[in-house]
Amino acid sequence: MVHFTAEEEAAVTALWDKVNVEEAGGEALSRLLVVYPWTQRFFANFGNLSSAFAIIDNPKVKAHGKKVLTSFSEGVKHLDDLKSTFAHLSELHCDKLHVDPENFRLLGNVLVIVLANHFGKDFTPQVQAVW
Repeated sequence: MVHFTAEEEAAVTALWDKVNVEEAGGEALSRLLVVYPWTQRFFANFGNLSSAFAIIDNPKVKAHGKKVLTSFSEGVKHLDDLKSTFAHLSELHCDKLHVDPENFRLLGNVLVIVLANHFGKDFTPQVQAVW
């Protein structure tokens, strides 16, 4: 189980309050599908995913990206109990949809890139040296 310090929770919450879930979610999912094309197999019903431009402009990709980050917003509200917060999504994605857990790590990596791109130094915690 993950335990966050009060400072870590405050930093996560402060940054997340600035996130436009629709914009960042669509961008993160689009990047995932472009960079890791094998992940597209879970989105066959999303229509045209034949090129980067088709994926980026796909309204179903954007909508699902928003849905994903809206779920992350719930996690931010419950940082002290992430396991319970995401239990139903874990069951759906692992047991019913058989999504490879590695895909979630890949999505997390892409989301870090998107957030760093959007928030720059606000995304990087400032570490104070104690000399």
